[in-house]
Amino acid sequence: MNSSFDECISECLRCALACEGCASACLQEQDVKMMADCIKLDRDCADMCRLAATLMARESMLAKEFCALCARICRACGEECSKHTADHCQHCAQACLACAQSCEAMAA
Repeated sequence: MNSSFDECISECLRCALACEGCASACLQEQDVKMMADCIKLDRDCADMCRLAATLMARESMLAKEFCALCARICRACGEECSKHTADHCQHCAQACLACAQSCEAMAA
């Protein structure tokens, strides 16, 4: 496997787990309706991050192009999560930002 992908793969997997945890925790919040956008973006971001990691692991010719798209969803998810004060949202926002930066570097 291409070692240049290693850091980005790790960030993507870390972000996917943070997003899954955030979505599950959001479903336990008192006002779940208020968290709807957060939950939707968490789920999209987790799926995108897992697929980006998979494409990099198999050295797909689409990996860099997909990383650019993954960075977009990570930024959108991070922005949404950062609006909420819950610890799980703040943790997720940080993971999303780190992943977006890593994916942007990979896509460059």
